[in-house]
Amino acid sequence: MIMITTLLTATTKPLDLTLGIEDLLAPFKRFKVPAHEIAMMISIALRFIPTLIEESQRIMKAQASRGVDLSEGKINEKIVAILSLIVPLFVSSFQRAEELADAMEARGYSPTSIRTRYKQLKITMKDWISFVLVCLILASVVTLAWFV
Repeated sequence: MIMITTLLTATTKPLDLTLGIEDLLAPFKRFKVPAHEIAMMISIALRFIPTLIEESQRIMKAQASRGVDLSEGKINEKIVAILSLIVPLFVSSFQRAEELADAMEARGYSPTSIRTRYKQLKITMKDWISFVLVCLILASVVTLAWFV
């Protein structure tokens, strides 16, 4: 699952990914599911994953320079060491989220307003061929797993 997500995010533009997720969730609008809001949250989360990884590495280096060892010690010491990593990461994440919310609010973003699209997604023959190939690969993997 991680490999598929990595491949998807590495080969697809974030805007296309957001539009695709929104289109996939469009049938749920009948049940009052906010497709646009969910797609926006997913795209923001995907955008900030590399930032969070970079921030956690920076915090780990800072903690290591203070003598915190994440690899050795008893289970209690490891838990304290991980907490010394998680707490600053959460503080930083909440600060970034607040800054993003302020920026979106300053730009007049309203999730409830009617949205228009500059770019309309259309399914093409290349998409159908890719879909069939993925289904065939999935079927062959399931068949191999079943008989082996």
